[in-house]
Amino acid sequence: MIRCHLSTLMGRDKLRISDVSRLTGLNRSTVSALYKETVTRLDVAAIDALCNLFRCSVGELFEHVPDTDRSAL
Repeated sequence: MIRCHLSTLMGRDKLRISDVSRLTGLNRSTVSALYKETVTRLDVAAIDALCNLFRCSVGELFEHVPDTDRSAL
């Protein structure tokens, strides 16, 4: 499972979904799906825009968490 830390970064910088959308040029629904961790696909340009906005690395924005159900396979 991939965890997205967008909500944490937004809280740190006191930004709303509309702010992130406006500042990055990303569609509001994309930012909302990332915020709620319901996104299924993401463009590399979107990752780049978010990393630029928050001055972070990809590893600070996303984290791989092993899926406990699949680890038994």
